[in-house]
Amino acid sequence: MSFSIRQLSEDDADAYRAIRLEALVNHPEAFLSSAESFSQKSDADIRETLKALTIFGAVLPNGSLGGINAFLGNDGSKDRHRGWMIQVYVKPEHRGTGMSKALVEHLLDYAKDRVIQVHLGVWSENEPAIRLYKKLGFETYGTEPRYLFVNGRYLDEHLMVRFLDKAPIESEKHE
Repeated sequence: MSFSIRQLSEDDADAYRAIRLEALVNHPEAFLSSAESFSQKSDADIRETLKALTIFGAVLPNGSLGGINAFLGNDGSKDRHRGWMIQVYVKPEHRGTGMSKALVEHLLDYAKDRVIQVHLGVWSENEPAIRLYKKLGFETYGTEPRYLFVNGRYLDEHLMVRFLDKAPIESEKHE
């Protein structure tokens, strides 16, 4: 599978809108935002999101996006050492190809010069994502019970962190 990873710009607004909406429609359990509210965003709102967040895309040879993730830093004097990986999504046909791993590694490489730890939240039942995050050195430090209410049921979210100033635990690197 051939793809490259790059930071998205305002020029990518249409492609970003399409893949983000797909993620929200297909996996409402995985995101705080809803497809309904996202679909109402104006083009200006989408361009503002692309300016406010550092969003990476896995770009396929035909120019379309196969996956995305985003880095969100903190500006406060007390929490600027922490960042967040959010909006992680890879289209189903590209799962298992290494695209997810490459997106996460790219974000971690970007983050290492900006923060000393990267946090994420992941649906507690998303085993493939949890396995990937553990393999890449993330550790679970808590579970937020009933984080979301989706399709008539409460969903828990695992909170994970990767300390960039420490080596990952050896056993987790080889799972």
